[in-house]
Amino acid sequence: MNSESIVIRMATADDAKEILGIYAPYVTDTTVSFEYDIPTVDDFVERMRNTLTKYPYLVAVLENRILGYAYASTFKNRAAYDWAVEVTVYVHQDFKAKGIGKKLYSTLEKILKKQNIINLNACIAYPNPDSVDFHKHMGYKTVGHFTKCGYKFGTWYDMVWMEKIIGEHLVPPKQFIPIIQYLSQNNGQI
Repeated sequence: MNSESIVIRMATADDAKEILGIYAPYVTDTTVSFEYDIPTVDDFVERMRNTLTKYPYLVAVLENRILGYAYASTFKNRAAYDWAVEVTVYVHQDFKAKGIGKKLYSTLEKILKKQNIINLNACIAYPNPDSVDFHKHMGYKTVGHFTKCGYKFGTWYDMVWMEKIIGEHLVPPKQFIPIIQYLSQNNGQI
């Protein structure tokens, strides 16, 4: 598989079932997600719609098949945090370590920068060497370590927060641009 032939595009509600198919094993078989139950397709559509009011929700597509997805979400729900987001990426189990996560995160970062986002934050169950190494490779640094704050599969897990700064902390900062406005200004192009 050539990662150059992978297309990154904005997700739509029609993608929810396929995206949920990628996410479900992370819920049932791993501690990458701390959800206990797989959401319904309707719940997932609602999550996507909520995200797409402010932030990008991207899918990686090869030959009409979604291989992974990435999105940004609110870091903290206060105006003072408008320039910080939490970032998330999931890749289909059969296509891990093929450059898809990197391509998704790179595109996500490019869009977030144009939205005037400065701080990218990733919350990772710990230990999770694959995810920590991936984020290090993408330029993230560990900025927080929380002890035994997540419980799944009969075990307590630590959490680490990793962060990447992608812009300057100007005073005052440039105004945050919601993804709806960004897409409108760019004729729907990411």
